[in-house]
Amino acid sequence: MPQDTLKSIEACASHYGDQAQEMRCYLIEGERAALEMDNRGPIRFDADGELAADILEAYSRYGFYVFEGVLDETELKDITADLERMRATFPSEPDALLTPSGEPALGADCQAPSLLWSKPLGDPLGGTDLARGRHQVKLIEPEAADDAPKAAPFILLGSLQFSEACLRVYGHPQLLRVAEAVNGPDFAPFNEALFIKDPGIGAAVSWHQDGDTHWDSDDFDEGIHGFNFMAQVYGSTPVNGVWVLPGSHKQGKLDIKALVSESGSERLEGAVPIVCDAGDVVICNRQLVHGSFPNSGYEPRLTVNFGFHRRSSVLDVMGAGIHNDVMCYNAELIERRSRVIGFAIDARAKHYPDEESYQYQPFLASGKAYLWDEEAKAGLQDYNLEDLSI
Repeated sequence: MPQDTLKSIEACASHYGDQAQEMRCYLIEGERAALEMDNRGPIRFDADGELAADILEAYSRYGFYVFEGVLDETELKDITADLERMRATFPSEPDALLTPSGEPALGADCQAPSLLWSKPLGDPLGGTDLARGRHQVKLIEPEAADDAPKAAPFILLGSLQFSEACLRVYGHPQLLRVAEAVNGPDFAPFNEALFIKDPGIGAAVSWHQDGDTHWDSDDFDEGIHGFNFMAQVYGSTPVNGVWVLPGSHKQGKLDIKALVSESGSERLEGAVPIVCDAGDVVICNRQLVHGSFPNSGYEPRLTVNFGFHRRSSVLDVMGAGIHNDVMCYNAELIERRSRVIGFAIDARAKHYPDEESYQYQPFLASGKAYLWDEEAKAGLQDYNLEDLSI
């Protein structure tokens, strides 16, 4: 275990009072267990161009897989440069329309929500009715340092309209081939966001499962609510990263309060952290029980988050109303929302001309092509009002 991680584990544990030793052991043991699992490695395809069978099997068994070394150092630098540019335009405080210098803030002209905030080391969703109450328990909220800000950036929604570097990640040909292998060649978009977990202030995301619509469906199975890719810009540790309960994606909708009660604390028994290096990309089933503790350590986490669905899971389905207004996802809306895939593929092709671009089958079938230019960029404003949220 890297020394820096140990230092962060000690710092994190020190925030938990008489539970400090239990928290320390939980973090260390969780990392050990995670690194012993056989669900990490580079993206691999077989001789027929199919995603390697052992990857698909491990993803099905555990509900997540760590693809190592997907993004190189140059691409990571592009993302961090975009983040710094965006940070300079963040509003001065929650709900403000201006930056600290008085300029129009990022997202100020958007109808859709963009930057969400939390109190430092808080758990803004846990134990509330937000997101239809899916975050059933509130995690411990440690005390932040005296010089911590009153509020910390937490999640940036609709991120592709603000960051071309993130748009290019969205169009990564190998990741899109993985999406096709898991959800079929006519896979559909879900939602995109940046998760910002700054050291010493980053908020928690209480234990939850993401799916809402299909738990009682006659066609229910382990993949009906889709998945998220989580691209790690700085890496992910037991302190700042997402924890998951392996295999829980196959068990239907679970009682999180009961799991906490059975474990004797918010430290769910059997959970492991998703441990990653910078440039790794995780595929995580949305039905998996997962969450993250407040980042009371020393390492930042920035996750480029984006997901995909089976088309059959969203076509003519009434949305859950989590990420936008409740609406029926008809074929026209799905096609309109999927244009972002086309823009991402073209934006990446322009930036990486020697890379073989992904061919999205619905575009080939319809004969449509999407070009990334200034008109397309302007047209992305508020595109996330049509997120396919199930």
